[in-house]
Amino acid sequence: MKTIHKFRLEPGKEPTTLTLREGCKVVRCEYLVAQKAVFLWVQQPLSVTVPMVERQFRVAMSGEPVPDAYEYLDTALDPFGPEAYHVFEVPAGEGMAIGNGHERFGSDEFGQPGWRTNLAS
Repeated sequence: MKTIHKFRLEPGKEPTTLTLREGCKVVRCEYLVAQKAVFLWVQQPLSVTVPMVERQFRVAMSGEPVPDAYEYLDTALDPFGPEAYHVFEVPAGEGMAIGNGHERFGSDEFGQPGWRTNLAS
């Protein structure tokens, strides 16, 4: 069996880290006006025997540069404003370039919460 869960993505330079089941698939991305936030819907297996994996996602505004290695997933639009939020997946093992671009950091060093605190419903 499988299910779809909704996760809130935080905008900014640091990625949002989600702990998901191996083999999961992003199926939708949308800006929800009531929460004023970007959400990601992910299909994943329900079996507890399927291992968990950490995946990172980055929300970037239009015109904001992201590394070439980031994979574009979808765009979420604010229907009442000019904003467009572009969602990218950060490749496994990639950190975020911060400062002058010579430092490399992963999300754990910033205390990013896992999927349990990002799970909206």
